[in-house]
Amino acid sequence: MQQKQQNITGIAWHTLSADEALKRLESSPQGLTPNEAARRLVRFGPNDLGEEEGLDRLKLLLDQIKSPLIYILLAAAGVTAVLDHVKDALVILAVILVNTALGYWQELRAEKSIRALRGMVKARAWVLRDGKEQEIENAVLVPGDIVLLASGDRVPADLRLIRATELKIEEAALTGESVPADKATATLDAIDLPAGDRANLAFMSTVVVAGRGRGVVTATGRATLVGQIAEDVRTVSLVKTPLQDKFDRFAKRLGLAVLGMSLLVFALGLLGLAPGVTGMDLFMTAVAMAVAIIPEGLPVVVTITMAIGVSRMAKRNAVIRKLHAVETLGSTTVICTDKTGTLTRNEMTVRALYSLGRYFDVSGSGYELHGSITDRQSGEPARLPSGSDLEMALRIGLLCTESSIEWVDGMAAIKGDPTEAALIVAAMKANMDPERERALWPTRAVIPFESHRGFMATLHERNGHYYVFLKGGPEKLLDICALQRSQVECGHEEVLAAAEELAREGLRVLSLGWKELPHGMSFEELTEELAQGVIFAGLAAIIDPPREEAAEAVAGCARAGIRTAMITGDHVVTAKAIAAQIGIGGPEPKTLTGREIEVLDDAQLRERVADVSVFARVSPRHKLRIAQALMASGEVVAMTGDGVNDAPALKAAHIGVSMGRTGTEVAKEAADMVLADDNFASIFHAVEEGRIVFENIRKVTLYLLAGGAGILLAILSTLLLGFPLPLNPTQIIWLNFVTGALQDVALAFEEGEPGILDQPPRNPKAGILSGTLLRRILLIGAVEALGVLYVFNTAMAAGRSLQEARTLALTTLVCCEIFQVFNCRSLRRSVFRMNHLHNPLLFAAIGLAVLAQLMVLYVPQLEWLVRTVPLSGFDLLMCLAVASSVLVVSEVDKLAMRRFGRRPSRMP
Repeated sequence: MQQKQQNITGIAWHTLSADEALKRLESSPQGLTPNEAARRLVRFGPNDLGEEEGLDRLKLLLDQIKSPLIYILLAAAGVTAVLDHVKDALVILAVILVNTALGYWQELRAEKSIRALRGMVKARAWVLRDGKEQEIENAVLVPGDIVLLASGDRVPADLRLIRATELKIEEAALTGESVPADKATATLDAIDLPAGDRANLAFMSTVVVAGRGRGVVTATGRATLVGQIAEDVRTVSLVKTPLQDKFDRFAKRLGLAVLGMSLLVFALGLLGLAPGVTGMDLFMTAVAMAVAIIPEGLPVVVTITMAIGVSRMAKRNAVIRKLHAVETLGSTTVICTDKTGTLTRNEMTVRALYSLGRYFDVSGSGYELHGSITDRQSGEPARLPSGSDLEMALRIGLLCTESSIEWVDGMAAIKGDPTEAALIVAAMKANMDPERERALWPTRAVIPFESHRGFMATLHERNGHYYVFLKGGPEKLLDICALQRSQVECGHEEVLAAAEELAREGLRVLSLGWKELPHGMSFEELTEELAQGVIFAGLAAIIDPPREEAAEAVAGCARAGIRTAMITGDHVVTAKAIAAQIGIGGPEPKTLTGREIEVLDDAQLRERVADVSVFARVSPRHKLRIAQALMASGEVVAMTGDGVNDAPALKAAHIGVSMGRTGTEVAKEAADMVLADDNFASIFHAVEEGRIVFENIRKVTLYLLAGGAGILLAILSTLLLGFPLPLNPTQIIWLNFVTGALQDVALAFEEGEPGILDQPPRNPKAGILSGTLLRRILLIGAVEALGVLYVFNTAMAAGRSLQEARTLALTTLVCCEIFQVFNCRSLRRSVFRMNHLHNPLLFAAIGLAVLAQLMVLYVPQLEWLVRTVPLSGFDLLMCLAVASSVLVVSEVDKLAMRRFGRRPSRMP
C-alpha cells in the first residue's frame, strides 16, 4: 500500500518558483542519488494507481454455467430426477460438475496468461540521477526525481516544470481542452487556478506533443491528480476479440441448427421409428445429442490458443498489446515498415562529407574512432584550417545534438539518437575533442527537431557572441540558407545535386548550417526568424547498413504473399538504394514521395499505392493517408511507427506496430504490437505465429464438429432404419466428456506446420468454416456413423444384448475420436509424416481419455453409472479396427488435396 505523502501533499506547486520547489522536495537540478531514490521508494511506494484488480474467481466459476447448454442439462437433470431416473440425473450432474471445473481451470490459466501481458510493455521515463541521464521504469519514480520530457512521451508523474522549450502537452484527459497546453516555468500567483491554467505543471498520464522539458516530481501514484480522481490509466485492456465474437455468432447459429436436429430426432422417435424407446428416452437422447454436438468449449479454447500464440510471439520479440492482433496478423497482406533501425542495423556511420564543392570520404565503421577524413579527389588527408566550412560543419554535427557517447570496455554506449552519435564520431576522427568544444561553445538552449519544422537548432555562446547551429534534411534546411561562409550566394541546385549523388550511394544526407544572432535578439525571438540568412556549412552522408535477417524476412514475406513497403523520411535515392539491397520491390522499386502525395486526391492515391514499394520523404500525416489508401484497396495493413505523430497511422491500420526501443509511449499505446528489438524480422515471425494460431483454432473446430456430426448421423440413421438407438443419453453425454475435455486444448499447443508461410494470406472476410473444413467434417462424421452402425448391428445380429451392442458402439466412437485427434494435427500433411513427440500434452490427454473409457468398462460402479459391460480383448481390437477407418479416409482425402488441390489466391 502506498504511504500517504504527508509532507508534500496540499502544496500549491504552481505558486512556488522552480528553485523553491526543488528545495521543498530536498532535490537539485542534478536529481537524487540512487540511494536516496531507493529510500524514497520505500517511503512513498511505487508510482502506480494501485494493484490491478484481482481475478474474481467466483465470478469466473459462475460464468462456466451461464450457458443455455448448461441450463438445458440442469433442466434435464431435474426432470429425470422427478421421473425417478436418479442414475441418469447423477450422471448429468457429474458431467456438469467436471465440465465446469475443467472450463474454470482452463479459463483461469488463459486469463492469467493474458493479464501477464500488462507487464511485458512497461512504461519507462528518462530521469537525472546524480547528474546522469538514465532510463527507469515509471513505477520506481519518486518525489524529487528530475524527469526529462520529449515529444511523444507520456508524463509519468505530476511535475513542477523547471525547464521548457516550445513545450506543448495534451491534457484533454484531465481538462477536456482539445488544444494542447503551452507550458512554461514562470511562477503563478493565483492559488486556486484550475488544472488547465497551471502552465508550469505537468500531470501524470498527459502527453507531450511538442518540444522538450524538464520537471521535478511532486507526486506519484495515487497522490497525483489522476490518482485523486481515480482515472484508469491501464493501457492493455482485456476485451472480447473479433474472433471470439465471430465464434459466438457461429456457436449460436450452430446451436439453432442442432436444436432443430434434436427436435427432428425427438419427432421421428415419437412417430415410432425407434422400437422399444420411450418418450422419456427420446427426450433425454435429444438433449444429450444437442450437448454432444455443440462445441461449448470452443470459446475457451480460442482464448487459450490466442494466449499461447501471444506467449510464443513474446519469445520472438513481438509483444502483443491487443489480443485481436493475433488473429489479424494471419491475414496481413501488406507490411509498411520504417527503414532506420527496423530494416537497418541502426549503427550509423558518416561515410562522406561535402563542403564548398568538394567531397570528402570518412573511413571506419560503426562508432569506432579508428578512421580518417580524406579528400575524395586527391586522396590526401583533408585540411581543416580553423574557421573553414568543413571544420564548422563537423563542429555543428558535434554540438547540435542531444545525444552523447560513452565508451565502456572499448564498447560505445549511445545515449540518444544514433545518427547524432555518428556525427560526434566523425568530428572526433578530425581530432575534435567533444569536451573542449563544449567548453568553448557552451550550449545555452535547444530547439528540438519536429517533423513539421524539419530541422533541429541549438544556441551556443562564444566570446560574448551567440550562434545558432542547425541540422536537418537538405531540402528543408536549404530553404532557409542564404549565404555560404565566403558570403557567396548559396548554390541550392549544386548542393541538392551533391545530396542526390551521395544518396545514390545508399547514404542518408543531412545538411548543416549556422547563423550568428543579431545583437540583442533573444533565442525565443529567433525561433520565429529562422527563415533566412542561415549560412550553409556542408553535408554529412551517413550509412546505416541493412540487417541480414531483414532481407531474409522480406523474401519470406514475398513467399507468403505479403508485400513489403518501405516508408521513410530519407531522400528517395537513398531509400531506393537500401530497398534494392534488402529486396523490396525488386532491383528498381517504384517510388512515391511526400510532395507527390500532397498533390494526389484520395482516389488517385489509392491507384498509385497499389504497386509502390518505397515511400520517401514522407511525413507522419502521409503515413496515415498511405494506410487508408491501402485499406480502401482491400489490403490488410500492418504499419510501423515510433513517433507521437505516427499514432494516427498506427491506430488506423489493421495492425499498428510500435518500436520498443526507440518508440515513444504514445506510439506504443496506439499500437497493437510492440517490437522489443525494433527488428523487421520480428514482424515476419509474428505473422507466422498469427497464422499458426488461426490454424490451430481451425483444427480444434474440425475435431469438435466432426465428432458431433458422427453422433448426429449415427442416431438419425438408426431412427430412419428403424433400429434401436445405438447409444443411451448417458453414454452420449459421457462421450462428449471423455473425447472433448482435454484433446481440444492439446491441439491449441500444436507447432506451426512446414510451409505455413508458403501459403497466401487468409481472407479476413472468410467465415470460420471453409469449404474444405466443412467437407472434412461431413466426411469424417459419415465414416464414424457407418462404423458405429456396423459394430452395433453386427453385435445385435449375433444375438448380443442391447447393452453390449451399445458398449461396443460407445467404445468405437471413443477410438474414432482418438484417431481423429491425430488427423487434426494437420489439415494437409499425412499423419505418418509428422513427429508426434512435439506435442506431449496431446499424448497425456489421449492417455487420460483411454484410462477413463477403460474405467467405465471394467470398474463396476462406473459400469452401473454409464450402463456399460466389460468387453473382451477381441471386442476392443474390433473397435480399434473399425475406428481406424477414420484414419484411412482422412489420409485419402489429404492425399487428394495435396495432389489436386489448387493454391488459392488467399487462404480460405
